[in-house]
Amino acid sequence: MAAISREEVAHLARLSRLAVTEEELDTFAGQLDVILQAVAQVGEVAAADIPPTSHSVPLTNVFRDDVVTPCLSPQEALSGAPDAEEQRFRVPRILDEDVAS
Repeated sequence: MAAISREEVAHLARLSRLAVTEEELDTFAGQLDVILQAVAQVGEVAAADIPPTSHSVPLTNVFRDDVVTPCLSPQEALSGAPDAEEQRFRVPRILDEDVAS
């Protein structure tokens, strides 16, 4: 017996505001049923003595020392800019002044 019905798929589609055809309802019902069965199998395998994990392999953060290095001066950074003003990049205005934020 299917774990998810065609009507449930239609309901989910409405909630998601997805337009699905009659044929897609049947297809999605079958596909979702396979997914739900796979999740149920995983649930059966999970044992109380196995701690939950977020990754299949252990992760270790790799940190590096913060080293101060020389950076561009404002003049060097702005040297390729088409337009600059007060040590800043000047770009065209995209919003009108009367637009409320």
